[in-house]
This record gives sequence, structure tokens and C-alpha cells, in this order.
Amino acid sequence: MRILFIHQNCPGQYKHIAQRLAANKQNQVVFIGKRGDRKIENVTHVVYKPKREPTPNIHRYLALAEQGILHGQQVVRACIGLKEKGFVPDIICAHPGWGEALYAKDVFPNTPLLNYFEFYYRARGADVGFDPSEELTIDDLCRIRTKNIVNFMSLESADAGMSPTFWQYQQNPAEYHYKISVIHDGIDTNVCKPDADAVFTLPNGRILTRKDEVITYVARNLEPYRGFPQFMRAVEKLNKERPNADIIIVGADGVSYGKKPPEGGTWKEKLLKEVTINPDKVHFIGHVPYDQFLAVLKVSSAHIYLTFPFVLSWSMMEAMSTGCAIIGSNTQPVQEVIRHGENGLLVDFFKPDEVVDAAVRILDHPDRMADIRRAARETALETYDLEKCLAKQVTLMKNLVNGHRPLVNDPRWRPGVPVLGKRDGNRAA
Repeated sequence: MRILFIHQNCPGQYKHIAQRLAANKQNQVVFIGKRGDRKIENVTHVVYKPKREPTPNIHRYLALAEQGILHGQQVVRACIGLKEKGFVPDIICAHPGWGEALYAKDVFPNTPLLNYFEFYYRARGADVGFDPSEELTIDDLCRIRTKNIVNFMSLESADAGMSPTFWQYQQNPAEYHYKISVIHDGIDTNVCKPDADAVFTLPNGRILTRKDEVITYVARNLEPYRGFPQFMRAVEKLNKERPNADIIIVGADGVSYGKKPPEGGTWKEKLLKEVTINPDKVHFIGHVPYDQFLAVLKVSSAHIYLTFPFVLSWSMMEAMSTGCAIIGSNTQPVQEVIRHGENGLLVDFFKPDEVVDAAVRILDHPDRMADIRRAARETALETYDLEKCLAKQVTLMKNLVNGHRPLVNDPRWRPGVPVLGKRDGNRAA
């Protein structure tokens, strides 16, 4: 096959599938993205850069849409360049969130487009309005509806789609559900696995093992969307309840989602002014290499994962695969994976006391809830194992290449399982 991947943050969600397909010398793989510092073996990389930023003082509802169009235009130019060199893909796999795939079908009209539908914005029932302290205005409602311009156009143009979780799939408009398969990117369960002999060296040189009390927290950035304020209030109490426990915090000080603190600075700086913690037992280690991230998980006694109703982090499934005892927020994305008392513990996102109680319950348990840890690992193996997920992705791609497209209004259709049929142009056969 000739496969074209499009993702501004190469490789993004296509890390594993691009590597797998490129390893087969019979495939020709091309990747279009904005980053030139991440290379995949046997893959041709095409780097683009938008010609300009969105128009200054444009209506703020439209800034993201114009940014998406600017991305889409440059990707079109890259696609035309590939076509002129004789490369016509059998399939295009794209993350449409930044507008890059908006016009791919205009260059390659006969090539199936498989979009990765990560998140469709909602003014109600998801992240917006989840925090009761934030007032939702009519301006917010209008802005969020407009924010979906790129997402909506991408749903219309795609031949098929993928969403990593059922909850994320459900956020898309119901009339497009038939196009979308629920397939996770996959967790390498052979790498993310328990290790009774694991060690982690703290920045101060002290070595932690599985015998120590270690509480872990991971987020790309330390911010409200991932429950950082609630976590830090729990940390203040945990320092008193479990004075011997080391708390390791992985994550940078920026903002991936949501807003920066209104008074400026970082959320970490803000929370450190609001809570009193023991700096000798609370370790902020920032972003770390992947092997160090895994070492943190492997020595974890209790792993805390809090999130708004939003995109579910890979790190939670990686922690489960590593055999961590998960303390997760009882928000919809987490509830899809964690069954309270079976493969993890669920707590109220807004109640730090529940986080503390759950952590103490795990630390006080004779074997730190080994049965729950095993069940977490089994969940990862059964549902999110990389090999299983890659097999599903490749099957979907081959079906599309062979002319099978999801069929709308088919009585056999049920949520998350598109009915595939042969298409001739726009006609289902």
C-alpha cells in the first residue's frame, strides 16, 4: 500500500501504526507534518509551515477556523507536490483537528480519507461547564459551536473515521456516527508491564523501590483540566496522613487545555501559594524521558489520574498496563475504563478528601490491592493491547482501500460498529 499520514505534531497518534506499516518494504509511507525533528525509519517526511498567522483582530470565533484553513492550504500544496512526483496514496490517514485534512480529498478525490476524530467540542455535557465555578454564557455557547467548523467539515469529507474511546466517539454528531470506528491507538503492553525489581532515582539521588510508599501523578502539563488543583489539595493532606510517602509529579508547567491562571504565572506556582506541602517528600520532576516515566509507574504504590470530561490520556492506560493501582476521577472518560473496586478506584473529581482516603486505603492494604492491579493489567491486555489495536486499524484501512465504506441508514448498524459496503462513486452497492 501507499499510505499518506497527516499530523502536524508528527507522529502523534500515528506513532505505532506508521512504524508498523513502514517496516513492510512493500508499503510506501509518506508523512506530512509541521515538525522536522521526528523521523520514522523508511518514511518520507514532508514538512510544511503555514504562510502566516490568522488575521489580527479577526472575530475571535473565527481565529481557529482561519488557522485551520491556513494549515489546510499548505498541506494541499504538499499533496500537489507529491502528486507531481507520482505519489498517489491508496489511503490517507489524518488528524483533522488543526485543519490539515480539510482539502486532501480535493487533491486525491479517489483516495479514501480516514480521519482520527479525537474530540468534537460540546457546550454541554463534556469539559465546558464541568467546573461549577465557571459561569457559562451565551457567548461561550456561540463560540464553541463555531469552534467546530473544522471538525464538522472534516466529518463531512471523511470516508471513515476512528475515535480512541467510545465516549470520544459519542461527542461527534449522531448523524455521523456510522462513519466512525472505536479503535484505540494501542498501548505496548510488552514495554508497559509490572516489574517487582523496578527502581527510580529521585533528583536528590535517593532510590525508590516497590517496597516504598510512592504516590504518582502524571499529566502533560499541570493544569485544571487534569485535576491539578484538586490533586495538590490532596497532597497537602497526604503529607500529614502518610508522612513517609513520596509523591512524584510528572508534567510541565504550561497549559495544554483550558486557561492560564487569571493572575498570571503557572498553575504550579498558584497552587504552591495555596497549599502547604513537605518539599522533601513532594517531587516535581517535569517532563522526563519515556524510560524514566515508566520507571515512575513501575515503583508506584498508588497512581492518581484526574480529568475533566475530555480526551482520555494515554498515560492512564499505560499505568494500568504497568500494574498500577489507579485512583481515577469518576468522570465519563475514566468510567469507560475503570470499574470501581474491580480494576481501580473511582473518586469525586472535586473532593480531594476522597483522593486521600483512596490512597490511604491502598497503602494500608496488605498487598496494596494486588487483585485490582492484576485486573488493571488484564484490562489493558484485553482492550488496549497494541497488537490487537494495530490489527483492527490495519483491517479498517485495508477495507477502505478495497472500496468498502461505512453505509448510512443500514438496519445492521449499531453505535461504534460501522456497516461497510462496496461503494461505486457516491452509490452504495
